[in-house]
Amino acid sequence: MFLKKLSVLNFKNYPEAELSFSKQINCLTGNNGEGKTNILDAIHYLSFCKSFFNPIDSQNILHDSQFFMIQGVFEMPEQDDEIYCGLKRNQKKQFKRNKKEYSRLADHIGLYPLVMISPADSELITEGSESRRRFIDSVIAQFDRDYLENLIRYNKVLSHRNALLKQFGDSRQFDKTSLEVWDVQLIEHGKKVHLSRQKFINSFVSIFQTYYELISGGKEKVHIQYISHLNDNAFTDVLEKALNRDRAIEYTTVGIHKDDLEFLINEYPIKKFASQGQQKSFLIALKLAQFDFIKKIKSITPILLLDDIYDKLDDLRVKQLMEIVSSDNFGQLFITDTHPTRLADLFQISDVDVRVFNIVNGVIENSKFQILD
Repeated sequence: MFLKKLSVLNFKNYPEAELSFSKQINCLTGNNGEGKTNILDAIHYLSFCKSFFNPIDSQNILHDSQFFMIQGVFEMPEQDDEIYCGLKRNQKKQFKRNKKEYSRLADHIGLYPLVMISPADSELITEGSESRRRFIDSVIAQFDRDYLENLIRYNKVLSHRNALLKQFGDSRQFDKTSLEVWDVQLIEHGKKVHLSRQKFINSFVSIFQTYYELISGGKEKVHIQYISHLNDNAFTDVLEKALNRDRAIEYTTVGIHKDDLEFLINEYPIKKFASQGQQKSFLIALKLAQFDFIKKIKSITPILLLDDIYDKLDDLRVKQLMEIVSSDNFGQLFITDTHPTRLADLFQISDVDVRVFNIVNGVIENSKFQILD
């Protein structure tokens, strides 16, 4: 699988653009703010039906325009697939595969696996647990449709349970029987999500550690621990124990929506005890392990997007990273950089097809827009 062609119209800073890609390495060069990362985000849309950076679709429409459109052609083993994503202001987003619109966007997730490595990944270390849960979910959802269904159902039940707790607080009346109706469903879906996450982390950690050692040269030991209320206790008991607190604050305080990952370096929290270079290496290893894991599970080589890899990485670690991602284990690769020749020079020693696109203020050399209809 690889992306042959990408067309965008009124997307972010692009009035229109069309690119035809190499099935191996594609370098997007230009100064900061020219639109390199926006091309990667358009590719992310084709895989996940949403932006990597901005969850509000309407904010990705070019200023003073009324819509945006992204189209791509994927070469698949049996035939080419055409993917269409379009949004008009104040209307529902359209997403089509081979001209057939999806009734549920969840049905698209996992068909064209993709891994994005970006400076924005730093929030996995610096921000709260929600970012790390999103990471787990984004990996598992690409190969386990049942997981995504259980997660969606869990969140719906959680919303109903929280609304009921708020209602109890407002009315100053409590009906345990009514709450237990939602508890049963919360437990059913929550246990399945927890089991999938636990199984994933157990398999994932050793792959991650291998990649970190390759990038860092084995200078440090790293580890990931899965934190959950359900690790050592039955969900039924956890909910019962938290009932008084839930009633007091009118919110469900325990469950898989509070799960977290603890990132460790030499047995200490990486947020407090790692340099910026170590943190960056940790995040890249995390994403390369994600790539490897999905490839093995789905027997499809994901597309890999590398945004601004020189951010907080020294030249040696960049060189080690490039040697890794240009190996036979990896497929189609997209990389952004501010230096036109730096990336091309890195790959000169490799027997790979490298295509370079220079971008200036949303204009790509020799680009034009064509609707794939």
